[in-house]
This record gives sequence, C-alpha cells and structure tokens, in this order.
Amino acid sequence: MENSPARLVGYIRVSTEEQCSTGVSLQAQRERLEAYVSLYDGVLVDVVADAGVSAKTLRRPGLTQALAALDEGRADGIVVAKLDRLTRSVRDLGELLDRYFRSERCSLLSVAEQIDTRSAGGRLVLHVLASVSEWERDAISERTRAALEHLRNKGVRLGGTPFGLRRIESGDGSVLDDAADEQSVIDEMVVLRNEGYTLREIAEHLTRAGRRTKRGRRWHASTVRGILQRAA
Repeated sequence: MENSPARLVGYIRVSTEEQCSTGVSLQAQRERLEAYVSLYDGVLVDVVADAGVSAKTLRRPGLTQALAALDEGRADGIVVAKLDRLTRSVRDLGELLDRYFRSERCSLLSVAEQIDTRSAGGRLVLHVLASVSEWERDAISERTRAALEHLRNKGVRLGGTPFGLRRIESGDGSVLDDAADEQSVIDEMVVLRNEGYTLREIAEHLTRAGRRTKRGRRWHASTVRGILQRAA
C-alpha cells in the first residue's frame, strides 16, 4: 500500500430516523468520501450502503459486502464519513479492530475523526477513542448505581417503588434496597443507550428479551426515558 494508492471501499449508512436528514444522508456521505479519498492517496473502488439500518449489529448487508472485499483482497481498507456510521458499539468496534484493523493488513479511515490506520498514529487514535467510549459507558453505569444507592440510604418514598429497588419493611418503617434482577435491566438500558439505541429501540429490545416492567407489562419509550433520567 505504500507504493501505490490504497484501494478503499466506502461504507455509508443511515438509520430509519436519519433518512430525511441532509447532514447524514447517503448522498452527503458519498460526496464526503469521494472528496476525502481524492486528497489522501486512495482509490475508491466501490461504495456500499445500508439504508434505514441501525448500527446496533454488525450483521448488515452493506457492511458484510464491504468486509468481504477486505477478506477477498479486492480492497485494502474501508473509509467512512464518521465512525458511528460503522458502529456505535464499543464491543463491535473491538471485534472489527481484532479481525481487520489492528495490523497493517487492512486500513480504516474516518473523515470526521481524521482517523487513518495506515499509520501507527492513526491506529493509536482509534484505540484511544474505543477506550474512551468504553470508559464513558462504565462511568454511566457507576452513576446509575450511585444514584440508586443514595435513594436506598435516604429511604426515599416516591409513591411507588422505583424500578431497580425493592421495599423492605422493618421495625422502623420501610426502606429501599437493590432489586438485583431489575438493577441488571437498568445496566442493560444504560449500555444500549450509550451505544446509540433510541428509547423506542431499547423498549422493543427489552420486551423481546422477556424483560418486564415493575408491574409485569411490556416496555414503552416513555418508561425507559423516566428510568434513565432518574438514574442519570
């Protein structure tokens, strides 16, 4: 790749909610990729798209096609307009790094973040971004636990018992304590929200997974919003 222009596959994506947004439209992303590659010693051999597809999984037709070009040697790297077009998940980013981009065999270029893993510096920046994202996810989870611990220690009565807590009756009245099963659901909400899921997507995910609200009902976006706001 050092002696000839890198052969790059452009990957562009919009979710269902983003399809009407001109700033992230497929055409806008394509134009950014074409301009970027022409400036930075590359050849855009193809542009593949996922239209109306969330980044919550790597199992996307367009992304599968782009990665196949790397596996089959038809391209040397992937270029995206912004890293979140590729994935919003720290776990999935780690998987892509391990499979493709930790070595010099394949490159990842991102226009918005100015990432180019063809250099050691570019690989370092990508690793740092992944680490910061993971730290942010863990910090949110810690704040959630701290807020609930504060409620428990204060014995706050909020009408009904907040999701994530259980009420224990004692000689001095009732106090709040952790409900371990509900705490795990809150942790799951926090992780999904940090990975870019919408409130509606989180509600649908929890319902499909068999999680239930405090009253045993299906989840709604408004319910998820309230719990996340209280846990922030």
